[in-house]
Amino acid sequence: MKIKRRKEREYILQILYAQEFNTVSYTEIIEHLIPDYKLKLTAFIENVLDKCIVKKTEIDKYYIDKLQNWDIKRVAVMDKILLRMAVAEFLFCPDIPPEVTINEIIEISKVYSTDRSSKFLNGILDAVLKELKNKNLMKKTGRGLIASSG
Repeated sequence: MKIKRRKEREYILQILYAQEFNTVSYTEIIEHLIPDYKLKLTAFIENVLDKCIVKKTEIDKYYIDKLQNWDIKRVAVMDKILLRMAVAEFLFCPDIPPEVTINEIIEISKVYSTDRSSKFLNGILDAVLKELKNKNLMKKTGRGLIASSG
């Protein structure tokens, strides 16, 4: 059974959120998060998880400088994780259009984060996307090119 991409993103969010408060590996978190979890780690899940964990500092710098008038310590943990996931997709998922990533992150935030998160995330991600495009740092191919020019 093929898992919908939205559900994969929700799993990534849950795993990264659990990892924020634990020192165990994400595979251990998966085993404990949902004991009868039949989900195989898809290539998408593994890629985004790996990049969010291994390249956390590199990814975070792209949105931290966009937090004008916000102390990073005041940003909700869930919002930081959603920002990290989006930037990881921008940079390391060449087949996903950045507009799709932003839309998905905003929709997920409406379920998992605060009432104001969707507008906050949209503003930050628009600024990050503009910077990445201006610096030609995104390497999109195939479907990832749809609507990403301009």
